Amino acid sequence: MEPLRVVAGIVWRGDRYLAVRRPEGKHMAGYWEFPGGKIEAGETPDQALTRELYEELGIRVAGSRPWRDIVHRYPDLHVHVFFYMVTAFHGEPHPWEGQSMAWVTPTENVLPFLPADLGVVAELAATFGSRS
Repeated sequence: MEPLRVVAGIVWRGDRYLAVRRPEGKHMAGYWEFPGGKIEAGETPDQALTRELYEELGIRVAGSRPWRDIVHRYPDLHVHVFFYMVTAFHGEPHPWEGQSMAWVTPTENVLPFLPADLGVVAELAATFGSRS
């Protein structure tokens, strides 16, 4: 079975990035993650990132670049996540889908992130820890 293709935006504001908490009723509810979502049929990861961040947070991406992509297998789901660094955006992020939000520094992040995101969280701390 092919993995589910998703995008995730590492949205920076100064020395902090945005984390969102998965709301009740969603797969892996209560875990924190980077905002994003499924890549739709016929959509590129870039297009999906722009669409998802607007739908989920109400922001328009003004500057981004692909950063990493990982494949992770959960017991009930196989995902391929395309991570993007989002360095500029228009608008103020709002939790349009009922999720909690937090701006966290790479070295002080203690939020329980999704297992698929843990390696990225650690790499952000190692790579960008000096920003905080």
